[in-house]
Amino acid sequence: MTRRFYKLMPLFLLMIVLSGCTSGNGPINRENANVFSKYIVLPISDVLDWSAQHLWNQYGLSILFVTLVIRLLILPLTIKQYRSSKQMQALQPEIKKMKEKYKDDAKKQQEETMKLFQQNGVNPLAGCLPLLVQMPILIALYQAIMHNQEIHNHTFLWLNLGEKDHLYILPAIAALTTFLQQKVMATQMTSQMQALMFIFPVLIFVMSMSFASALPLYWVYSNTFTIVQSYFIYGGSKNKSGSLNKGGQSK
Repeated sequence: MTRRFYKLMPLFLLMIVLSGCTSGNGPINRENANVFSKYIVLPISDVLDWSAQHLWNQYGLSILFVTLVIRLLILPLTIKQYRSSKQMQALQPEIKKMKEKYKDDAKKQQEETMKLFQQNGVNPLAGCLPLLVQMPILIALYQAIMHNQEIHNHTFLWLNLGEKDHLYILPAIAALTTFLQQKVMATQMTSQMQALMFIFPVLIFVMSMSFASALPLYWVYSNTFTIVQSYFIYGGSKNKSGSLNKGGQSK
């Protein structure tokens, strides 16, 4: 199940990207807003305004602040998802043997697989639930940036946050950080997902050329956080494992 969700990750990313294309970027009517917008998107938008007031009225820094806060809040879910993935990976050799042993009996194969999960205390859905919780939160942040009109009336560095970057610097950075994010996470990807490592950066670059700069700026912040997070979670774990192996050999 976890592997299936990893394969669907690009589709979730695409859903986030395209959700702004269909919903427009006008302000949300607070009185007629739906439940999701009223109780999640609008409060995040208000936090963006509040943080900008305390960050020299710089919405570029406000987007960074709120992105960091939200990503740190959901970090425990990310770690839980990672641990569940590692547990599933550890059982893959046993699952493969079981599939070979009962290749002509799908029902028996399923029963034995579930027994294996129970014996090792592994919940195959544990890696999926954190992802399902994270997605609405990240989409809400995305929508808050899209619909906050104050953001679109401000500048940050060389950018007018409400207009496209005609220098194409920001789209290039967004594409580069997207590629680096996938590169860092490559060890956790299936071969099918690794094939998308060059497709999604190009897709992000093309979309960033037509979107208001506030949105690609958010992608850059989010991608950078993911790169650092993935290094410490995946890369750090790998290095630690390597050190332990070397230590074992030295003994």
